[in-house]
Amino acid sequence: MKADKIRNLTDAELQHQERDLADQLFKLKFQMNMGQTESLKKIRGLRRDIARVKTVLREQELAAARKTEKK
Repeated sequence: MKADKIRNLTDAELQHQERDLADQLFKLKFQMNMGQTESLKKIRGLRRDIARVKTVLREQELAAARKTEKK
């Protein structure tokens, strides 16, 4: 998922996206431990997507804090 696409989502959508990605990551890790899959690229991609979502959430949180500080 691209950062531009993530930045256009609302806070609720971002939190939902983070939960979905974390769930997918859990399932893939479980499958990998059971020997059913060897998709390291997909796991790596999911971890990066989760990091992107968390980064955008934090950026939005800091921007909101700055707006309240200026008032």
